[in-house]
Amino acid sequence: MGGTAGERDTSGARRYVPIADHGLIGDLRTVALVGTDGTIDWYCCPAFDSPSVFASVLDAERGGRFELAAAVPARTKQFYFPDTNVLITRFFTEDGVGEVQDFMPVAGEPAAEGRHRLIRRVLCVRGSLPFRTRVAPRFGYGARPHTLELTGDVAVFDSRDLSLALTATVPLEADGADVRADFKLAEGDTAVFALDRICGDVSPSRCECGEAERQFGATVRYWRRWLSSSRYRGRWREMVHRSALTLKLLTYAPTGAIVAAPTTSLPEEFGGERNWDYRYVWVRDAAFCVYALLRLGFTEEAEAFMGFVSRHVSPGDGKPSGPLQIMYGIDGRTDLPERELGHLEGHNGSAPVRVGNAAADQLQLDIYGALVDSIYLYDKWAEPVSSEQWDHVCALVDWVCAHWDQPDEGIWETRGGRKNFLYSHLMCWVAIERGIRMANRRGLPADLPRWQASRDTVYRRIMSRGWSEARRAFVQHEGGDVLDAAVLMMPLSKFIAPTDPKWLSTLDSLTEDLVSDSLVYRYDPRSSPDGLRGDEGTFSICSFWYVEALTRAGRLDDARLAFEKMLTYANHLGLYAEEIGCTGEQQGNFPQAFTHLSLISAAFNLDRALG
Repeated sequence: MGGTAGERDTSGARRYVPIADHGLIGDLRTVALVGTDGTIDWYCCPAFDSPSVFASVLDAERGGRFELAAAVPARTKQFYFPDTNVLITRFFTEDGVGEVQDFMPVAGEPAAEGRHRLIRRVLCVRGSLPFRTRVAPRFGYGARPHTLELTGDVAVFDSRDLSLALTATVPLEADGADVRADFKLAEGDTAVFALDRICGDVSPSRCECGEAERQFGATVRYWRRWLSSSRYRGRWREMVHRSALTLKLLTYAPTGAIVAAPTTSLPEEFGGERNWDYRYVWVRDAAFCVYALLRLGFTEEAEAFMGFVSRHVSPGDGKPSGPLQIMYGIDGRTDLPERELGHLEGHNGSAPVRVGNAAADQLQLDIYGALVDSIYLYDKWAEPVSSEQWDHVCALVDWVCAHWDQPDEGIWETRGGRKNFLYSHLMCWVAIERGIRMANRRGLPADLPRWQASRDTVYRRIMSRGWSEARRAFVQHEGGDVLDAAVLMMPLSKFIAPTDPKWLSTLDSLTEDLVSDSLVYRYDPRSSPDGLRGDEGTFSICSFWYVEALTRAGRLDDARLAFEKMLTYANHLGLYAEEIGCTGEQQGNFPQAFTHLSLISAAFNLDRALG
């Protein structure tokens, strides 16, 4: 990982920093991606799903960027300040060593006042070092013009819907509507750049070196205090805690929402069309996140998400897709129209770039099981649900009893037509079964005879029509012989014993057909057309599900080896995108909540099994 910021290839075009060569900082409202070259090339303000200010990860020329790096050739290394989400990028040169400390203040800081602050603190730690910065915002996904007003060391970037102020402790120069600075630091010297959202008539707030030091300390304390609540003491503490810190960064504090990923349109296949906007609350992903965080002892996040569900996920809406949408905006909104941004070329030319998500209107029955299961776990491990929440659970379970046998689009959001997916039926079984458990454990009122009859009917349907004698395995959907890694959830959800002969036969078939060096493909799109062109990489959540299925089947040596191999595919900071390509590169939106929550679950259960 070397080179100076903003490097160009031989044709003069800017090079794209690979997806994996990024770290993440955030303030529980939005995030920024910082490349190993010191460039911030993804930042939406003021929230996860706001239009981007910096998006050079999606268009190196038109997206906008905040470059900050050594002005001479340098080797770079990146790491997190221990037990925090403060990111440090180091530059090693012939004449010295410098570093950029990137962070966004969280609790009690300007972010809480709606004034999102992004601080970049530059230090020379050995010798002397010249640095260069260029701040080139491109508002509204690169489509909105802006003006620059530069007064000494304060620059105000003003666009129609958003104004940002850059303050610096070094002189700034105008470069068109952008700002640049060249400066040199000797050992022990510090320079500070702070980017603030300007709200109303509030004037830009300077961030001097002492103030930056104070906010650095407060941010470090915030993250360490939060992480100290973790109960995990197992073998993979560093990876598990990094995953927990990442999941926390993906939570939207004002509402308790948890986004699937903080980016849009990072490609699942380079040059392909599988580019989606993940900056929303998938009921399934967020419910699984609650499970992972509860496992580690973080009950506040679970409580906040339950609050989001209570406020925004009403079972009485009566939409064609059922009482639940599969995803919601971070503020609970249900209208997420999908459109393409034709003026952006996409990461490494992978178009289209999309914002919004048309899958919001799909029918995906599995989300009912994910949500009811998370409510069940919250009721069991955190605090008992209220009477109103129980009424909502009953309404959801009643709806599932009446509608579980409909064809749907399934967990993978295929655009190739509805089918009777085994995973959808499985999670309907989970919804009903967990509802029964809660009613029995707490003596709550429920239509138990109906629920039990429906649960048993779903079970028998899966065991008869979900099993293929030809494949000696449970398959993707009724009437087919296609394998699907989603069935790995059968023993994980306690539907089938992990040592049941039918399950062990399925596990062997999945290993043979869908596993490559511990990495697991979701399914083969050539034998199960999903309505989209091209292939995709292995799906990282499935790889961790595979580890957990091996663990529960008692194949501990295989499980541990698969887990350790999977850890080698993380990026330099322990972060994962959605998928892994055939040569080990990260693909898809980054970082992906689904992947990190399944890592936590796999580590937790493998630890317990190993003793």
